[in-house]
Amino acid sequence: MACCCVWLLLPAVGQELRLEVVPMAHGQPLRLNEPLSAVQSAQISRLDFLLSGLALHRQDGTWMESRDWFAYLSAASGRLTAQGSGIPAGDYKGIRFRIGVDEVTNKSDPHRFAPDHPLNPQVNGLHWGWQGGYIFLALEGRFPNGGKEDGFSFHIANAPQLMTVELPVAFRGGRPLTLALELDVQRVLECVGFSKNGTSTHSREGDELAARLKTTIEHAFRVRSINYDVYQTPHYTTAPVPLPPGTHALTPAMTQRFPKVQLPADNPLTQEGVALGRQLFQDRRLSINGTQSCAACHDQTHAFADVRRFSLGAQQQTGRRNAMPLFNLAWQQAFFWDGRAATLREQVLMPIQDAHEMNETLPNVIAKFSADTKCVNAFNQAFGSKEITAERIAKALEQFLLTLVSQESRFDRAARNVAELTENEKRGLQLFVTEFDPKRGLRGADCFHCHGGTLFTSQPFANNGLALADDDLGRMAVTHNAADRGKFKTPSLRNIARTAPYMHDGRFATLEEVVEHYSSGVRSSATLDPNLAKHPAGGIQLTPEEKADLVAFLKTLTDESFIEGAITTAAR
Repeated sequence: MACCCVWLLLPAVGQELRLEVVPMAHGQPLRLNEPLSAVQSAQISRLDFLLSGLALHRQDGTWMESRDWFAYLSAASGRLTAQGSGIPAGDYKGIRFRIGVDEVTNKSDPHRFAPDHPLNPQVNGLHWGWQGGYIFLALEGRFPNGGKEDGFSFHIANAPQLMTVELPVAFRGGRPLTLALELDVQRVLECVGFSKNGTSTHSREGDELAARLKTTIEHAFRVRSINYDVYQTPHYTTAPVPLPPGTHALTPAMTQRFPKVQLPADNPLTQEGVALGRQLFQDRRLSINGTQSCAACHDQTHAFADVRRFSLGAQQQTGRRNAMPLFNLAWQQAFFWDGRAATLREQVLMPIQDAHEMNETLPNVIAKFSADTKCVNAFNQAFGSKEITAERIAKALEQFLLTLVSQESRFDRAARNVAELTENEKRGLQLFVTEFDPKRGLRGADCFHCHGGTLFTSQPFANNGLALADDDLGRMAVTHNAADRGKFKTPSLRNIARTAPYMHDGRFATLEEVVEHYSSGVRSSATLDPNLAKHPAGGIQLTPEEKADLVAFLKTLTDESFIEGAITTAAR
């Protein structure tokens, strides 16, 4: 990561800027150690470079320069983002940065930098060592040459080769911003003829190839996208296992506004694994009679929920509970309304075997998939061998489901200062986050206790005062603890306007009914959540206007882009 920049001309009062660089070849993201395309056999094994001197171009034509801003980027490690902070509000029309470092920095003692600083030689591996100075950009790889494979090594360095990239791009400051750029590696290599120009340069004085590469690299960048949000790098509980042979890593877009996420270290996400999981999610062969897939009860247009009160099984069996929506599962710690599955990987296999749902056996599913050559090839691409097992089915489904991230509602855009809530929506938000405590002059709806935070769910299980069926113990059926009677999983309120009907048994058809329950219909019991039990016996008795405002706010939590595009646009 880069050091956070400090702007010279204005104080750091704005929001974070995240600069992402996506190496490309022939219109596709660069894949290391693979031919660049079907017609270009050269392969890239290393692309490392240093950035410095980030500057923003104001609309009035002046530049706002950063001070002491550096970044180290590396394609092999996936370290391809740099960040700055304190972007002042205002309109901008371009950015500028250098590839390499200025002469003073280049000649300074590299050992003065902190252990995690981008210019620490142990971090970047780009310092010449005893020769002094940094390699600004290292591009290495192999190419076929007369029946054998030769290598090339291009190291761009020294003051004459300090590169400057300037790009026009319109954006507004004073808010979080991710600016993604493409670096066309194919274009860089097109300026080189290996037989004519040679296979190496170390940027010595008078090196024509280094000068040509400098000019080409400066013009090989273009703006890919602008997004008024910034994204986190997923963490793992332990070091992730190596990717299966032939697979390619995939990083879901997960906003930094969400809590830090931990992904399963033994099932790292890959493009091939997610594609297989997406395919399996929609495969009706998971059911006993080939009539039902996961998608049959988890409709994308309803945030992967079921519009029916109770889902029907493959043989028209009626279930007991409403199917939960599927999004932001990477942050969940238990699954199903009663939490009977501790992990997502455990959860995905249960509906297949449930007599009320797909009613199939895992051996039968494996046999059906194993008889399909296309399916066998998809498992081979995802896991590096053709073997199909229950564990691999679960891992593929887990990978796909972890990419279903909902984070771009109108509320999110308002929180980032790129949209505006209406006055009644603002009043609804105030009710949502305010305690109901008339003695202290507070009149709110108390929603935030159970649905707080950016995920809009802040506790795992709660008894929310519903009249309960005698045969549905809720969480108690799993824990056998009487204190858990009537407790059910607290769902996220994101996309709530699209996930009707509501509650574990789908008893409420509208948001208005839900709000009325919390206003006047909460039933007292020994396990009622304390945040509801403290209310008066008649409830908090919201006014009609307050109920309408609260519903209006809840509708701002709908993420249209997720609902319309989650299947195909899950990753960045």
